[in-house]
Amino acid sequence: MVAENTQVQMRKGILEYCILSIISRNEIYASDIIAELKKAELLIVEGTLYPLLTRLKNNGLLSYNWKESTSGPPRKYYEITEEGMAVLKKLDVTWKELLFAVEISLQNRTI
Repeated sequence: MVAENTQVQMRKGILEYCILSIISRNEIYASDIIAELKKAELLIVEGTLYPLLTRLKNNGLLSYNWKESTSGPPRKYYEITEEGMAVLKKLDVTWKELLFAVEISLQNRTI
């Protein structure tokens, strides 16, 4: 039970970072974000994604625009803002620092 809780917390901790990184590549539709995360084996459902996207937008890190769809109603496409890019760059540094710290911590470990 402890391992599962820690695993969930670790995944939650990097989810925003991964989402910002995906959106930084190009404007993107929410279901395409989910597909990208699934490719990375970071599973997420719409019920988790949409509140997170709303929070990122409300914090000024994302914006969105509506585009007509050939297969239904208009779709909301997300893009990263300048402020979002600045935050992403800071998270890149933090990720590298954490990666280094974990690698050092794991060296010479015996199981």
